[in-house]
This record gives sequence, structure tokens and C-alpha cells, in this order.
Amino acid sequence: MTAGDMLFTVFTFAVLLVLVGLVAWKPVTAIMAARQEKIESDLDYADNARQEAKELAAKRQAELKNSKADAVKIVNTAKENGEKQRQELVSAAKSEAETLKTNAHKDIAQERQDALNNAKNDVADLSLAIAKKIIGKELDADTQAELINSYIKDLGDANGSH
Repeated sequence: MTAGDMLFTVFTFAVLLVLVGLVAWKPVTAIMAARQEKIESDLDYADNARQEAKELAAKRQAELKNSKADAVKIVNTAKENGEKQRQELVSAAKSEAETLKTNAHKDIAQERQDALNNAKNDVADLSLAIAKKIIGKELDADTQAELINSYIKDLGDANGSH
């Protein structure tokens, strides 16, 4: 290659470089700059989305902890209320049983007293009948009461109750 060819090649290369610079370089650099901007924008968007996702996850985690705490409170309150109701029911049942027991004792005592009164009346009638037969005559009220009381006292002494 001669110096003229070399000079022509350099000159042609310089002209081509200027033409490429004028025609292609600016659009290519503009496309590259736009692409760089888009990539940076996408990266910023991805960073923002990742940050929002972290915040949302933290918020949901906090809400989950609050929900768990609320659930524990509800369960504990229900247990306390259940225990109170159980104690109230047991207390009411004991009170009712005690009342029934007391009433039963009163009824038994009343039945015993009624039975004793009936027995006393039956004994008095029987004593009067026996006395009429033995004596053969009617007794006045005072004598009759004295005879009955004496007979009952003798029965009590014989049974060992007095």
C-alpha cells in the first residue's frame, strides 16, 4: 500500500466517521440513553415494589400477631366466664341441696310430731276405752287427762326415752 492509498483510506475513514457521527451516532446514543433510563426506571420500580412488599409483609405479620393476641384474650375470657358460670351453678346446686335437706329435716320432724300426736290420741282413746271397761263408768275431762298423761309417761319410761 502506498502513501496515497493510505492517505485516501484515512481520509475516507474520517469522512465516514463524520457521516456516521452525524447520521447514526446521535440516534444510537439517544436510543442507548433512553434504554439506560428505562432500565434505571425499571430498577427503581422494582426497588419500590420490593420495599412495599416488605412493608406489607411486616404489616400483615403485625396484624397476625395482634389477631393471635386477640384470640388468646377471647379464649381466656371465655374460660374465665365458663369457670364463673360453673362456680355459680355449683353454688346454686349446693344451696338448693341444702334447702332441700333442711326442708326434708323439717318435714321429717313434722311427720314424727304428727305420728307422736296421732299415737298419743290413739293411746288416749284406747286408754279411755280400757278405763271404761275396767271402771265401768265415764270419766270427767280432768281425770281422763291425768290418766292419759300418766299412761304416756309410763310408756316413755318403759321405752327408755325419758
